[in-house]
Amino acid sequence: MKPKFKEIIVVEGKDDTRRIKEVIDADTIETIGSAINQDILEQIKHAEKVRGVIVFTDPDFAGEKIRKQITEVIPQVKHAFLSKSEATPSSKSKGRSLGVEHASDAAILEALSKVVTPATEDYISEIDRTLLNDLGLLGGEGSRDRRTRIGELLRIGYTNGKQLLKRLQMFQITKEQLFQAVERKIND
Repeated sequence: MKPKFKEIIVVEGKDDTRRIKEVIDADTIETIGSAINQDILEQIKHAEKVRGVIVFTDPDFAGEKIRKQITEVIPQVKHAFLSKSEATPSSKSKGRSLGVEHASDAAILEALSKVVTPATEDYISEIDRTLLNDLGLLGGEGSRDRRTRIGELLRIGYTNGKQLLKRLQMFQITKEQLFQAVERKIND
């Protein structure tokens, strides 16, 4: 029996919807690409009010663009993240695209079990740029790989150096959680 989700899952297209419905019992809204029109944004706003929404887009530029557009309109929207490796097609015949449609059942269930919600404006983070720099996550050799792995471990998606602090604060990642992820990254 498939797990049932009350929230409506926002995905990019029909292949993502098909894949989600193979794994869980949920309704979806398709953005139909990264240029979300006003009608779809209104549909997502209504869905958030009625049932709640989980944004579950591909771990690529277009997916991040969609997340930003939705978060601007619904700051408290929930997010589920796949790593790039989890969203990579298993065979070369499926092309080079990254996507929810390529993820395993286990990866989809894991991502949806670790949904994160952005912080409210009164949240004060104990993480700053100096700490991120000291941990080797900003600038320098290997920092991109470290950020990628940290994003996977914390389930907050990939970020560049400028986005990392904001994403950690947005999802209320504590200093302790960050240290644990860095330690796990080192021990991998």
